[in-house]
Amino acid sequence: MLQSNIPTQTAAPLGADRAQDYELIRRAIAFLSETWTEQPPLERLAQHLGLSPAHCQKLFKRWCGLSPKEFVQAITVDHARNLLGGSASVLETAHEVGLSGAGRLHDLFVSHEAMTPGDYKRRGDGLEMAYGFHPSPFGEALLMATERGIAGLAFVNEDAGQTRAEALADMTQRWPRATFAERPDVTAREARTIFDPAKWRREQPVRLVMIGTDFDIRVWETLLKIPMGRAVSYTDIARHIGQPSASRAVGSSVGRNPISFVVPCHRVLRGDGSLGGYHWGLTRKRALIGWETGQMARG
Repeated sequence: MLQSNIPTQTAAPLGADRAQDYELIRRAIAFLSETWTEQPPLERLAQHLGLSPAHCQKLFKRWCGLSPKEFVQAITVDHARNLLGGSASVLETAHEVGLSGAGRLHDLFVSHEAMTPGDYKRRGDGLEMAYGFHPSPFGEALLMATERGIAGLAFVNEDAGQTRAEALADMTQRWPRATFAERPDVTAREARTIFDPAKWRREQPVRLVMIGTDFDIRVWETLLKIPMGRAVSYTDIARHIGQPSASRAVGSSVGRNPISFVVPCHRVLRGDGSLGGYHWGLTRKRALIGWETGQMARG
């Protein structure tokens, strides 16, 4: 049951300027996604947003670390295919614990544990979960946490006209017997860490609690091994977990991932290099890929 009403305001200004930026960035990404084959010039994008070219360029570079032109290159099918190149070896050589791939300058280090199959079957019975809405570089985020760690991270999907209430309902239905309480003070610290690369520390990992079937957990743990700036296909993951014919089931598990961004399901593409789907909208998936490309460029 829900113990409180959905908040009408975020609890703290956790990078509120970045959240405001994202509305413009979201519109920019949607425009570039529709017109990327035309390689639209900066002036055309700026006109679409109602900004000067200089302001448009500055905003995009501040948010992503890339120019709009570089971002277009980062989301093209050809670039996606390059990301997929040699993807099997990415998983084969990735470190087995958390995000610790060699040579990666920007990684969100995590520690994780999985609840038992019995816990999952009980659908959260006896589980107490705090939640809070917080600004992020990718729009408004919903974090959900147990005493053990973060169990959910979702986004309010503006592209689908989703409200906070709908975003919360989408997450709470995963654990219908759990007790939920609005506690943004509990989730605020993790939000600050998760969305600020300057705060990512191996010695202070974000704690995750994975709640799913055994198969789901194996898929989600595999997602944690995909390096930033790279991508794999559903078939790659199926091979990695020893079930090469289970790519469709893998796709379903990826789609059920409740911890967006931290468990990087956005790094999974179709075998032909196209983006495929994303629970929180393809515009946001493009934003995540482009932002990570910018972080790698800065590193």
